[in-house]
Amino acid sequence: MIQVVVQVPTPPEIPAFPPGLFEPWYARLPPAVTVIVCLGFFAASAVVLYPLMRAIGRRIEGRATETDPALRSAVEQLRARLNEVEALQHRVMELEERVDFAERLLSQRHEPQRLDRGSAG
Repeated sequence: MIQVVVQVPTPPEIPAFPPGLFEPWYARLPPAVTVIVCLGFFAASAVVLYPLMRAIGRRIEGRATETDPALRSAVEQLRARLNEVEALQHRVMELEERVDFAERLLSQRHEPQRLDRGSAG
């Protein structure tokens, strides 16, 4: 009997990377520094997001217009202008009716003359 032996070459060794190269940044820092960085991040987030959360809360409650006097005065000015526009619109409608009436009167005055000319000619 014949026995066959297959030899597989050994793979090359993977070069070793320096220790800590692929570790996250917080694993390389001392624990006290990591805690300070985390607390600083949360404090900065709170400072930045607090006014935004207050504005959203006011908007949900419906109090946003009550606290802003500039916005309230602008709304009052717009309401006053709207009232003026509505009054002018009513006046324009009355003037349109008067013009229509005058046109009808003028057209009635000229129709008999046209009829007389048509029957005589």
